[in-house]
Amino acid sequence: MHNLNCEYQTQASEDDNPADNSNSVAFFNVYGPEGRADVVFKTPEADSSLNLQDVQGLVTWVLAEGFMPSWVFIKNKPLIPKVVMLYIPGLDAALYLSQSKILKGFKECFGNPRAVLALSCVSDGMQTIDALLTCKLKRKRDGADSVLRKPDQTSKQVMFSSDSENASLNDLLKDIPFPITYYTLTMKELEDNGYCNDKPGFLSTVPAPSGSPLHEILGLDCEMCITGEGFELTRVTLVDIRGQVVLDKLVKPSNAIVDYNTRYSGITCEMLNGVTTNLQDIQKEFLQLVYKETILVGHSLENDLLALKISHCLVIDTAVLYKHPRGGSYKTALRILTSRFLSREIQESGSGHDSIEDARAAMELALLKIKHGPGFGSPQSFMRKKLLTVLSESGKATSLIDDISIVKRYASESSHSIPVFSDDEALSKANKEVRNDKVQFVWAHFSELNSYLKKQAEDVEKFNGKLAEMISLLTCNKKSAGRKGIKYSVTSELKEILIRLDARVRSLHSSLPANAMLIVCTGHGDTASVQRLRKVLTEQTETAMCREKLVKVLEEMQAQAEVGLCFVGVKH
Repeated sequence: MHNLNCEYQTQASEDDNPADNSNSVAFFNVYGPEGRADVVFKTPEADSSLNLQDVQGLVTWVLAEGFMPSWVFIKNKPLIPKVVMLYIPGLDAALYLSQSKILKGFKECFGNPRAVLALSCVSDGMQTIDALLTCKLKRKRDGADSVLRKPDQTSKQVMFSSDSENASLNDLLKDIPFPITYYTLTMKELEDNGYCNDKPGFLSTVPAPSGSPLHEILGLDCEMCITGEGFELTRVTLVDIRGQVVLDKLVKPSNAIVDYNTRYSGITCEMLNGVTTNLQDIQKEFLQLVYKETILVGHSLENDLLALKISHCLVIDTAVLYKHPRGGSYKTALRILTSRFLSREIQESGSGHDSIEDARAAMELALLKIKHGPGFGSPQSFMRKKLLTVLSESGKATSLIDDISIVKRYASESSHSIPVFSDDEALSKANKEVRNDKVQFVWAHFSELNSYLKKQAEDVEKFNGKLAEMISLLTCNKKSAGRKGIKYSVTSELKEILIRLDARVRSLHSSLPANAMLIVCTGHGDTASVQRLRKVLTEQTETAMCREKLVKVLEEMQAQAEVGLCFVGVKH
């Protein structure tokens, strides 16, 4: 009853003097001059842990129209003026506990953390960031759902009229829910799907010369015949965003053709008569059209780039973009996707595939996904929306401080987008933004620790030393039934990184205004070493170490890396 009376008195005061009372004054009248926000962790069930959606849900509960978290109680929530989320990948529970003396600032600022179940170690860091910075929302029955029910209308929306011939890519794709780069493959996705980067004998796309015209996005499809050396390139096609042909040339293979593969390639002996363009010629022409900044769109483009012997990292692959219902490594054929979403049939001619037709189909499929969002084409009743867009729709101003690739991918139209190149710069910008009264949400990312772990995993000598040490520790602890994980030595370099990390967290915490909330999410531990050891075991790389012991080490490393942490505190 006391709170109700206070609220009544506050409302009456506001009615009497509407111009002299702000919301914050009203809140303090309700909660009293000593009122303050706080977090109260609920007692976790045995062996329970949070997931990344739980962490994100805390943000939307405090700042938007999210649901009340089941794992934490927020006392006096309206007093919280700002939420800061700090992402620190690489700091798993085992590393934190073993180095708690160095990282004592975490304990002082937040108290004890809660365990967070990371995404699978098979995933990469980008997927963890995606889980934190995009929200899973129920799909409305109109909009994207109606698009799924009426694909014939959808295809017409993608085709552009001749009036837009001179329009830029930005003009053609206004008001898209996620930037185009959101749909490009990550480095791990490139590797998992067989894309060859930096392979001997391959040419790489280069940055566009200053002032030169640039195709921002191009659709690619190639046709191949079979020679004594295997599949070799016989046709290359590039189309622009409107489906206009930019390049379409036949190529004479270096070796004698043993099978024209006409049923699939559409290439015949007559077509190649008189063709003198060789692989080197077409590579030169291709690289004058496709620069490092150009987004290439196609279906299973790893095969096309392999035939071209060209490395290119900015790729939208419709075979990956449209997930197969069975998941995993299964991929849906281009003709099936085209029939389903573009309402037309391709690859039906008895004379084989048409690379122009295929390149256009892949481009249109990619544009559909870009226009309607990541959930388009999925049978689920959910869609994804940027967290910063959700907060913006609730009237909250946001700042995104991260690597430029993350900023481009996840910032909303109204966000303060702040690209940085180091943790020191990230801290400097974050300290400034948390003091800005006009900003209610700040995202920052400290990456030095994770970069160090990646570097260690890539160093063969250091990585093998770590494996040997873990095998030794596993052997020594084999008889200890109560053992919880293993501890391995920490290098002086790693200790210095952790000291700097602790200092940065303290600095950011000290910059917070009263009642501001700081959330630190580590996401995962040393996934780089897990992925490196998986590769060693999968490829059966020669090693002096026992394979059975390496499998045990992998299990241990993965178990540790998949337990991240979440620290939550309110500044008092």
